[in-house]
Amino acid sequence: MTGFLIPILVVTWKDILLELRTKDMVTSIFVFGLLTAVIFNFAFDPTPAVVALVVPGIIWVAFTFAGVLGLNRAFVLEKDRGSLEGLLLCPVSRDVIYLGKLLAIFLFMLVVEAILFPVFAVLYNFSLADITLFLIAVLATLGFAGVGTLFSAMAVNTRSREIMLPVLLLPVAAPVVIAAVAATSDIMGGASVGDVSRWLQLLATFDVIFLIVSSFVFGAVLEE
Repeated sequence: MTGFLIPILVVTWKDILLELRTKDMVTSIFVFGLLTAVIFNFAFDPTPAVVALVVPGIIWVAFTFAGVLGLNRAFVLEKDRGSLEGLLLCPVSRDVIYLGKLLAIFLFMLVVEAILFPVFAVLYNFSLADITLFLIAVLATLGFAGVGTLFSAMAVNTRSREIMLPVLLLPVAAPVVIAAVAATSDIMGGASVGDVSRWLQLLATFDVIFLIVSSFVFGAVLEE
């Protein structure tokens, strides 16, 4: 088990060090999410009824499209510098590389979401006291990053990778985003954890499906 986890953490740590030097992914995700929050703040009066109806969609649209921008950078530097071939030559299985990249992307997105959630709460006047919001964010981000890592590896080998990634990713990730919006809307409307359990179960199910399928096909995608 340790022999499987250590290479995953090494790949993740490599991406973290690269991000600390370039700050490409975190910066793009944060700036887009922040701009979305500020711009939509001028579109309506954030009364409690409007917040429960509109704000969940704004939050997850911001996170989704900001995540697409970040995923565009996930393999670009390695591809442009020729280090992607070196990564493939490492004596580890392809699912290890996938899980290491996934963990790094997942952590980057969670860090940005942790920063942006208080910004959304201040701008749109809702409470972050319910821990269920963070559970929804973790499950939705895991599913989005899981399938996003796969499609990012696929799109990096195409000429129009900036366009190809959202075209491939968004239709597949739509169930995760829809479930996250619905669950967030219910929580902001005063629902309990039990009331949104069906959405949490749906998110967890898609997470498992995306992770298993993506880890199996990642090697074939990366070597094309």
